[in-house]
Amino acid sequence: MKKTNTKKILVVDDDPADRKLLRMILGKKYIVTETDNGGEALDLARYEKPNLILMDVMMPVIDGYTACSAIKNNPLTAAIHVIMLTGLKDKLNMRLADEMGAAGYFTKPVNKHELLDRIGQFLDNDI
Repeated sequence: MKKTNTKKILVVDDDPADRKLLRMILGKKYIVTETDNGGEALDLARYEKPNLILMDVMMPVIDGYTACSAIKNNPLTAAIHVIMLTGLKDKLNMRLADEMGAAGYFTKPVNKHELLDRIGQFLDNDI
C-alpha cells in the first residue's frame, strides 16, 4: 500500500524495537517521525507540527504524561492529537492520560488493526 496522504505522525518511545514496529505499521500510509524522549517530542511538536503523536509513558528526560500535558496546554500544539501507547495497563494510568489531555490510550503489545482504526478516526477526517 502506498502512502495515500501527507498526514504526519510523531512516534515517541524510548524502545527502538517499538519505534521500528510502529514505523513499519504506520509508514505505509503516513509520514512517520520519531524520537526516544519526551523533551525532544515537545520540540518536534512545535516545529514539525505532526497531526498525531503516539506517546509512551515511561521515558527519559520528560515522561509521556508531562509531555502530553505540555503539548495540550501550548496554544501552538494544543490541536495535535496525542494517543498514549504504553505497557501500563491499570485504570489509574488511563485516567491520568485522560486528565493530561490524551485523546486515547493503548497498551502494549498493541493490536495493529485497532490502532490503525483509531488513528484513522482522527486523521482520515481531518482537513
